[in-house]
Amino acid sequence: MLWSVILLSLQVSGLALLFAAFIGVPFGAWLALTRFRGRSLVLAVLYTCMGLPPVVVGLMVYLLLSQTGPFAQLQWLFTTNAMVMAQTAISTPIVAGTVMAAVSGVEPDLRRQLLSLGATPLRAMWDVIFEARFGVLLALVAGFGRNISEVGAVMLVGGNIEGFTRVLTTAIVLETRQGKFDLAVSLGLVLLGVSFLVNGLLLVLQTRTNGVWRAV
Repeated sequence: MLWSVILLSLQVSGLALLFAAFIGVPFGAWLALTRFRGRSLVLAVLYTCMGLPPVVVGLMVYLLLSQTGPFAQLQWLFTTNAMVMAQTAISTPIVAGTVMAAVSGVEPDLRRQLLSLGATPLRAMWDVIFEARFGVLLALVAGFGRNISEVGAVMLVGGNIEGFTRVLTTAIVLETRQGKFDLAVSLGLVLLGVSFLVNGLLLVLQTRTNGVWRAV
């Protein structure tokens, strides 16, 4: 049971982080490098979404997937797909906002030099993202941490069904409600260990990437 809960937690949070990175990294970089009318409004919305209570996100996803919602035909409610959808909505603004801050810290002349040398705007943007790679890794760490520790939204849309949608956080809530505090604490330590291991792997990747870059 424990291993299945751990694996499901990693699967859901990992997939959500993948989708959040696919959306959030280019969007955050674009916001950092582009000036347009209404940008302040977009930033205000982004900052608001970064602090949205997870249970509110879970409620919105629930309404979208419920029998009266626009995506009822997907029949995702109380499945891992709904949990991934909720965690993606939660972590994408965090990834985008952190990437935007990291890219904004890159020397502005770099992009202009790349464009003057014939690089396309898209290629120049990705080169700037690579220059801000440590900030991007930090964004991914923050996004994964938010996903793996989330409980309200995944319980709302996943239902905490044993063997199907039960993850570490919802299992901790269940065991606590049943008075099994020893098991709840053990699961909490496992959750901390999983987070530490994943963050440690990302740190090793960051260090090795930095070493390769310096060698080149």
